[in-house]
Amino acid sequence: MTVPDPMAVCAFLTESHVALAGRVTEYVTREIAPLPEPADDAGARTQARDLVLRLGRAGWFAPIGDLDLRAACLVREALAGASPLADAVFALQALGTVPILLAGDPALKDRWVPAVLAGRAMASFAMTEAEAGSDAAAIATTARRDGTGYVLSGTKTFISNAGIADFYTVFASTDPAQGNKGISAFVVAADTPGLKFMRPLVLSAPHPLGEIAFQDCRVPASSRLGAEGEGFKLGLATLDRLRATVAAAACGMAARALGEAVAHATRRRQFGRTLGEFQLVQEKLARMATDLTAARLLTYRAAWEKDRGAERVTLEAAMAKAFATEAAQRIVDDAVQILGGRGVLASHPVERLYRAVRTLRIYEGTTEIQHLIVAGQLLKRAAGESAP
Repeated sequence: MTVPDPMAVCAFLTESHVALAGRVTEYVTREIAPLPEPADDAGARTQARDLVLRLGRAGWFAPIGDLDLRAACLVREALAGASPLADAVFALQALGTVPILLAGDPALKDRWVPAVLAGRAMASFAMTEAEAGSDAAAIATTARRDGTGYVLSGTKTFISNAGIADFYTVFASTDPAQGNKGISAFVVAADTPGLKFMRPLVLSAPHPLGEIAFQDCRVPASSRLGAEGEGFKLGLATLDRLRATVAAAACGMAARALGEAVAHATRRRQFGRTLGEFQLVQEKLARMATDLTAARLLTYRAAWEKDRGAERVTLEAAMAKAFATEAAQRIVDDAVQILGGRGVLASHPVERLYRAVRTLRIYEGTTEIQHLIVAGQLLKRAAGESAP
C-alpha cells in the first residue's frame, strides 16, 4: 500500500506529527488494509462497530480528544487510503464528540468523551433533514421546553451511524421564529425512549447510513450543549474545525489511487513497452501527482492555522475541502483509466475508492457551498478594507 510522505508537508508539522504519520501508516497497513470490504449494509454496520473498537484500543482517536487537527488529518489520510469505512468511523467519532468538547458541561464530557476515545462508544452527528441539507438553518426538528427538560420531535436523514451509534449529537429548533438563532444542540443517548431508527439508506460504497426519528423524545436540560440558540453556531464551528480532515481523507484516497496507477504503469506492457513509457499516461500521472501535492498543502495549511490558535479557518478549510475532494475525484478516475479493465473489477482497491470518493464532494458542505464560502470571505475582507 502506497502511503503519503509526511515530509512533503513537513513545514506544517511538528516532529511528533511526522512520527505519528509513520506509526499510523504502519498500523493501518498491518491491521486495517487486509480487512475485506463488507458485502452489504448489514456487513458494513458490523464492521463499523468492530473498527470503532480496534481504533479505540489502538489509541487512534486521541487526536480528537486533544483537538489536534493536524494529527487527526494524518490519521484520516492513512485510514482513507486503506479503508474508506474506517475513515468514516473516525470522522463520525470526531463530528459527534467535538461539539461536546467545545460546549458540553463536565458531566457530559465525563460520560461520553473517554468512552469515545477508547472505542467503547460510537458517536453520530444528526443535523441533516429532508429539507435541511446545505441550508442547515432550515432545520424543522423541534425541541420544546417541558418542565426541567425538552421534548424532541422530528426526523433526521442521511445520518451516518444511524441505528448503531451509542449517542447522537442532535440539532433542533428551540425557537422556530428565530431561524438559525433559535437552533440548539443536544446529546441524546441511543436508548432514550422516543428515539427511533427508521430505516437504513444504502450507498454504493459500504457505509452505515440511515434515518432516525424523534417521537416525543424527552431529554434532560443537562443534555443541551451550550445555551439555547447557540446550536447553529456550534455546528458551524464544528464543521469549520473538521472540514480540513475531510480534505485529508480525500488526499488519502487520492494517494492510494496514484500509487496503484504508478505501480500498474511500471508493470503493464502494451505494444512492446510499459504503459509508463507512453506520454499520455505520463501526462495523467504528472497531473495526478501535482494535484495531490497541492491538495495536501492546502489541507495541512488549514489544519496548521487552527492548531496554532486561529479562531476560525473558514476560508482555509473551505479551500482545502473544495480543492482536495475535487482533485481526489479526478485522480481516482484517472487511476481507473490507467488500470483499464482491472480498475473496474470489484476486487480491486481502485474500484473501491471510485465508489467511496464521490461522497466527499457532498458531505460536510458540498463543493458548491465551499465556493460560496470562499467568495463570501473574500468579499467580506474586501468590504472591510474599503470601509472608511
